[in-house]
Amino acid sequence: MADRPRFGPAGVPPAFRAMKATLADVPKLLRVEGLDALEYEAIYWGGKPQIKKEDAERFGLEARKNDVWLSLHGSYFVNLCGKKNVVEASKKRLIACATAAQWMRAYVVVFHPGFYGKRPREEVLKSCVTALKDVVETIGSLGISNVKIGAETMGKPSQFGSLEEVLTICEEVDQTQLVVDWSHLHARGMGRFRTVEDFRKAVVEIENRLGVEAVKNMHCHFTKIEFTDKGERRHHMLDEARYGPDFGLLAKIIAEFKLRPVMICESPLLDIDAMKMRDILQTELRKIDA
Repeated sequence: MADRPRFGPAGVPPAFRAMKATLADVPKLLRVEGLDALEYEAIYWGGKPQIKKEDAERFGLEARKNDVWLSLHGSYFVNLCGKKNVVEASKKRLIACATAAQWMRAYVVVFHPGFYGKRPREEVLKSCVTALKDVVETIGSLGISNVKIGAETMGKPSQFGSLEEVLTICEEVDQTQLVVDWSHLHARGMGRFRTVEDFRKAVVEIENRLGVEAVKNMHCHFTKIEFTDKGERRHHMLDEARYGPDFGLLAKIIAEFKLRPVMICESPLLDIDAMKMRDILQTELRKIDA
């Protein structure tokens, strides 16, 4: 449960890589920028953790020392909506991610649930819920109790992951975390978030379904996004006015509802745009306090 809204990048910013910073250096560098969250990218992992336990533990220790909240983005090779062998392999990948998340004390494993294919959506939802219950049961048996599993809202109509579906997963599966990618929802809905009221409606829907604490403590992704009739196409920088959604509108709702999201920036300018979002929210919070 976050103590305040937190901001950070999805992965290590390019500038940090250019200076040849080690993974353990990253939390301190983020704090120099005034950022306090980071999503570790485990997006190409297979069925075993692809980081050494000692490196993950050192990384987590540095994050705690610098008050940087860690999350972990799970493997892209997850599809809980596919054939049995695909689902079984996907479960192993999620368990590997949860194991490493525990080592570094990341509080959530974020993942993409999969694709509908030709199956009815109700059947796909049931399959996904069943698979996730298996994952949660397994990580529980391994003593992994402080890591939540978060199905992310997705940006293409062909992908499982509408807001309704993610809310249902949170209702039906224990040890899950609400993960809202606002840009994905914007693209999936062909420009869904154009006004403050559009964001307010979504937040009210979440609160009505999951309660006050769940909506206050959302894990979020945000960037400007380009889309077509098939959904998301490309992420864009925060200052690219021709694309949406507008973070300023969401910031008004965060301030109005006194939300405490962990906000992960996925724009091409990972840390720079994360700082811009932080500053936009601080401006809105000052208006509320005035």
